[in-house]
Amino acid sequence: MNELYGEQHKLLQQEFDTTKLAERVKEFIVLPEITDEHKAFIESRDMFFLTTIDHRGYPTCSYKGGIPGFIRAVDNTTLAFPSYDGNGMFLSLGNINGNNKIGMLFIDFETPHRVRVHGTASINKNDPLIQEFKGADLIVRVTVKEIFVNCPRYIHQYQRVQFSQYAPQSDFESPLIPQWKRIDALQDVLPERENFIAEELGTISPEEYGALLLKGKG
Repeated sequence: MNELYGEQHKLLQQEFDTTKLAERVKEFIVLPEITDEHKAFIESRDMFFLTTIDHRGYPTCSYKGGIPGFIRAVDNTTLAFPSYDGNGMFLSLGNINGNNKIGMLFIDFETPHRVRVHGTASINKNDPLIQEFKGADLIVRVTVKEIFVNCPRYIHQYQRVQFSQYAPQSDFESPLIPQWKRIDALQDVLPERENFIAEELGTISPEEYGALLLKGKG
């Protein structure tokens, strides 16, 4: 395992007299592979945050959501999750193609509890797992380098009200159309496979879409 702390971390640890504490905490919690406890927690999650680095060196933090089970611990060093239809920007996945180092943050807002992962990632639209994730465009596999629990002290407690209606489930047949794909100014740049949307659902203005967003109907 590469050294978790760099000089920039050690200087702050020295300043606040936490050098020994930081070393002991690292010894206790930072592991190079997924334990049974990690696996159970991660596979029970319905969302996580993914960090990647772009071509300019800027970090991108992305929310990824699905039905519990959409993240898999394939083995004790590999996680896999599907990439569903998005806005066509491919910020996170494009970043992975350019720099495969990623971070993942899994949170339980009800308990509360959290697990962090550092690893290297790859994307594959022909991954055999894609058959097991309805609605997936491709699969992301993460080779875990470091995994560790984090103190939940400042996690505010929330409860899930309901799953997103857009999240593919086991009886998933066809995706619901997000409202932003109806925006009139986007119709000439949507992929050809989505040209039917305006005809079937009609178009809306950016202002109308903004009003839908405020109601949580984007």
